Amino acid sequence: MKFKAFLTQHGVSLLEKRFLPALDKMGKICHLFLTRDHAIFLHNLLNSDGVQCIAQFRKEALFDDYRISSQNEDRIAFAIDVSLLLRAVRSSVSICTEFGNGPSANRLQIKLVKKLPPNCTQPMPFLTFETKGYKSAVIQDVPISKPLSRAQVLELQTALDTAQDLPQTLVQVPDLNQLQNFVERMKHVGDLLNVSISKYGDLHVQISTTLITLGAEFRKLLVIGEQAEAPSEDRNLSAQTRSERAISRGDAQSVQVSVKHFSRSLQCHLAKPDCAFYGIAPLGACLTVIFQFFIPGTHQTDKSISLHCRLPVLDPGSN
Repeated sequence: MKFKAFLTQHGVSLLEKRFLPALDKMGKICHLFLTRDHAIFLHNLLNSDGVQCIAQFRKEALFDDYRISSQNEDRIAFAIDVSLLLRAVRSSVSICTEFGNGPSANRLQIKLVKKLPPNCTQPMPFLTFETKGYKSAVIQDVPISKPLSRAQVLELQTALDTAQDLPQTLVQVPDLNQLQNFVERMKHVGDLLNVSISKYGDLHVQISTTLITLGAEFRKLLVIGEQAEAPSEDRNLSAQTRSERAISRGDAQSVQVSVKHFSRSLQCHLAKPDCAFYGIAPLGACLTVIFQFFIPGTHQTDKSISLHCRLPVLDPGSN
């Protein structure tokens, strides 16, 4: 089982400034799943009680001179502490910048190794970062779990395949800051959030207690997948009534999620996505958030990067 690659400058920037800070907010430990073509960070994929988060990169988005081999179809997976990984990347970057970007520009190598730590009798696995500056070199060892067995990798791959299923209707939320500010205020009102999404392009979020109901509606959003025309007779009705009527017609779905989970998924804004899509899985199985990234300077989707979350629902939903 071998893995060795060089992180590109673009790859370092993606991880250090965007994706690792976002993943660190999702939870302390994640799985890093390496294949012949992809590096995938997976949060909570083998649990159903928390926010699942998947950040997937084509190897060219992060690395060059990428080499991997294992007896399990060149797939390697292990658990790693995201904050330790982020700290190692940041420290390595400071060494890399020591001598600037001339012909001797530094390269950051990353590889899997086994080492014997002090006061231990058994070698332990590490993800090692090696940087050589002009006057110094640094090797940083990030401890990882024992690599997953063939059966565990298969379980992870199956969960990953399942998590890639798209809702039939997705609505685009172009301004995540607006949604985040609203949810921050909601956190002080209650714990449960009702989310409904219609084929008309409406996203309705509402929190209710015995004393107060607080809601927000985003209308006429871009719809991907199944869509429908909003009936003209609903135009002057309240947001809640319109949402209820759309659900009764089969033109919308509604689920209840934890405010804490919803707020945590919004921490993915640290990865600087260009927009986000929300959708509800068939039978109200989960609330899915897909973050979209554009190729810089264009409105074309960057297909080398993907990030999405799945929020567990607290009731069977309506459909």
